[in-house]
Amino acid sequence: MSWRRIGPCLLAVALSLGFAAPGSGQEFPKGPVKIIIPFPPGGPTDTVGRLIAQKLQEIWGQQVLIDYKPGAGTAIGVDFVAKSAPDGHTFGMVNSSLAVNPYLRKTMPYQVKDLVMITQLVILQQAIVAKPDAPFNNLAELIAYAKKNPGTLSYGTPGAGSTTHLGAELLKRQAGFDMLHVPYKGSAPAHTELMGGRIDIVVDPFLSVIPYVKAGKMKMIATLGDRRVDGYDYPIAAETVPGFSVVGLLGFVAPAATPKAVVAKIQADTARVLAVPETRKRIEELGMEVVTTRPEQFEALIQSEMQRWSRVISEAKIEVE
Repeated sequence: MSWRRIGPCLLAVALSLGFAAPGSGQEFPKGPVKIIIPFPPGGPTDTVGRLIAQKLQEIWGQQVLIDYKPGAGTAIGVDFVAKSAPDGHTFGMVNSSLAVNPYLRKTMPYQVKDLVMITQLVILQQAIVAKPDAPFNNLAELIAYAKKNPGTLSYGTPGAGSTTHLGAELLKRQAGFDMLHVPYKGSAPAHTELMGGRIDIVVDPFLSVIPYVKAGKMKMIATLGDRRVDGYDYPIAAETVPGFSVVGLLGFVAPAATPKAVVAKIQADTARVLAVPETRKRIEELGMEVVTTRPEQFEALIQSEMQRWSRVISEAKIEVE
């Protein structure tokens, strides 16, 4: 019998005995796995990454390590992922900056096509808050005040080019009013300036401002998602500006050449982790909504976000060095 005829027979026997073909995903991981987080340690995003890493380690029986590579609006960490070996043993967390950076920054060390989307993990709700004594109590009143008093309102965000900054610029265009953007290096200084009366409102992740709202130090004007935040009865912007919706996201990506079967295994096992009630509850307590998607769904979302934010960035002439 020739090897041409024996070869397929041997392959069939091997598969029947459970031997995995190269790149099948069944043999993944072969060793320690590293998750790149492009943010500094601490904070909700770090918590999400660590929760998932711990559970994946239990499933895989291999070390799952967190490696922080912050800087340049996540570009440093994401570039490291894009240039890593495409075997699934290094993948990374991304946020909405993945869809924004190509239009916001003059030079980029990688392109989105250098990555394969694995899964979206969560939605991060955004919010508009004001001082407790602000002369408006909801978004309709804020818009009316801004139109009646042009050039007087200022709003703070955690930084130029952040989702909150772009969301506010989109809101201004859709609702037809204006206010001055004051970017800060993070949420904390923006909160301090608002409570000190030096700016009028802050646009920030819901999870960052809700403790101050509960303490009576800030007033909730609106949340920016397409439905009210679970467990709260705050109005959404779309109730005043129909069709408006802006949320943040977190997801996993890997180098573009990572085998599809390996990507599918990471996605499936991550979905298993996020389906565990205790894990889901902990993430929801951070003010996030768990949403596990397939790679093609996450890819479609990123492409849609890129189209939307490219227009906003161009029209608002936003640029970050």
